This record gives sequence, structure tokens and C-alpha cells, in this order.
Amino acid sequence: MYMPKETEDTMMTINEGMRKYRLSNPTTPEDMECRRSKMLNFGDKVLLAGYYYNGQNKPSYFGAVYEYLEDGRKTCESTIGLAAVSEVEFEDEGHAIAWAMQQ
Repeated sequence: MYMPKETEDTMMTINEGMRKYRLSNPTTPEDMECRRSKMLNFGDKVLLAGYYYNGQNKPSYFGAVYEYLEDGRKTCESTIGLAAVSEVEFEDEGHAIAWAMQQ
């Protein structure tokens, strides 16, 4: 899978990501599914590809990773917390999810 070298390991702080992309922290998977279009359960993590308008003809998708904050069964009502947010925007949701999977 192709990923530009300069975007492989770039992350912004949790507070910057919450502010820029209006991400909730903490939240639940159920709430994220209702607010965002692309959410994926991936083991002990919840991956998110979100859209953020950056201007005409500019990459506008970002990746985010949430982790379960509670031990035990992982359900749609479990509490999750923001663990990582991509600093750069991607050309599509697939690249954003690919970034999130590598975190």
C-alpha cells in the first residue's frame, strides 16, 4: 500500500486534533458511528477516517485512533479515548485508515 514517506509517522497532539477536527474525547463507538462516516473496530482499537475541508483541490481526510478505556467486553457503549491523530490530511479515507492501522 502506497503512503508518502513524509506522512508515515506524523501525528499531532491529542488536544490539537480535538480542536482542529472537533473530535470527542472520551466518547463511545456508538457516538462516533453517528457523527463520523468511517469507523472501524480493529482489535483493541477503534479507527476513524474523517473529513475536514482544507480548500479546493487539497487533501481533506484525516486518520484517528481511539483505544478502549475499560477492561472487559468491548461494546458500542464502552468508553474510548483518543490515542493518536494524523497531522497531515490524506487524499481519501483508505489512506487515512491505513495510517491509523499502523499506529
